[in-house]
Amino acid sequence: MRILHSSDWHLGRSFHRVDLLSAQAAHLDHLAEVVRAEKVDVVLVAGDIYDRALPAVDAVTLLDEGLHRLVSAGSQVILSSGNHDSARRLGFNSRLLGAAGLHIRTDPAQVGTPVLLSDEHGEVAFHPLPYLEPALAAGVLGAERSHAGVLGAALQRVRADLAERPGLRSVVSAHAFVMGGAASDSERELAVGGLGQVPLALFEGVDYVALGHLHGRQKLAGQARYSGSPLAFSFSEADHHKGSWLVDLDANGLAGVEAVPAPVPRRLGRLRGELAELLTEARFAAHEQEWVQITLTDPRRPAEPMEQLRRRFPHLLELRLDPQRAGRASAAGYTEKIAGLPDLDVCCSFLEHVRGRTASPAETVLLQQALEAALIESMEGAPGSAYRDLAAMAAESPVSDAELQQLLSPKAPGRRGRSA
Repeated sequence: MRILHSSDWHLGRSFHRVDLLSAQAAHLDHLAEVVRAEKVDVVLVAGDIYDRALPAVDAVTLLDEGLHRLVSAGSQVILSSGNHDSARRLGFNSRLLGAAGLHIRTDPAQVGTPVLLSDEHGEVAFHPLPYLEPALAAGVLGAERSHAGVLGAALQRVRADLAERPGLRSVVSAHAFVMGGAASDSERELAVGGLGQVPLALFEGVDYVALGHLHGRQKLAGQARYSGSPLAFSFSEADHHKGSWLVDLDANGLAGVEAVPAPVPRRLGRLRGELAELLTEARFAAHEQEWVQITLTDPRRPAEPMEQLRRRFPHLLELRLDPQRAGRASAAGYTEKIAGLPDLDVCCSFLEHVRGRTASPAETVLLQQALEAALIESMEGAPGSAYRDLAAMAAESPVSDAELQQLLSPKAPGRRGRSA
């Protein structure tokens, strides 16, 4: 059986305000061509189909057209929801679509029920795991409320199913941050404080593990791989080789994996230097038609730098300033200081910056709960009661750190049943 592993399409996303919809359409056309040329049996997409829970009409139309092309090209399509998708919206009508060759999995309650497809060697059990938000999936799966807990419980269900199908080849897809994977700047944090990583050992015993979430195509230990996003969504991905994986299964399991490069709409460049040298030096000529990020190092800010630079680099998308003074780098700007920090650390450092003192333990708990509320409710595309509950708590009369931590505890009496 031949499988094309893809993920993180993020349909509807832009790149520094550049509309990527035409590039995303070209990529779906590319996948359909690969299906025809390589006689692909299954296209497996490991989450983040859309870029947001309420996708634009153009993105929905593109998905409809793209999936039709893939099925018409001769493949079955299996896709699951990611942390950017609304599980309910993406999963609409999934039971009927399966009969047409499109298998969509978004419901944690379905975990452990495989998609069974056959080749000349027999059946292959595909277990496409949707993104499992701990606060929403822990109760369904009877698991500890953590990313490792819910994913571990999901894979226990998978193994229980496979134990009843001895000798069957197995493929698991999951949307998760697996330890050992290399992140970029364009992924949304899965858990406040960077606690969303899960051990690779959870996937032991599976013939192939198709991962989504991290945007760099990469191989982890064993049979696990990330396909990465088909397009770059941040300048941190300038050195990525975008594409998908072509996976072959024979009678005994995994027989081979081959990288399939994706079409590149425009290369990325990251340039650094003083304005005069950027405008004149020949060494920058190769970057003139790229989407570029430029960091200016002039000791003093030049007049109208963007206008001047765009005469040579018409696709300049981001301009940064890092003036060099007295032979050494100046203090980094605020954007550089917080780049790569978890959301909770950014909020706490901002409080410290504006007030001159660090966040108290109770304030840190409150911020963490608010961020978790935002993370969960963004998956459904609209703010809800969790924000209001937390705002009401903050507006109440002052309490001690210990009292506020007790109030915010998931086990606190009188707390709403739905966790923030």
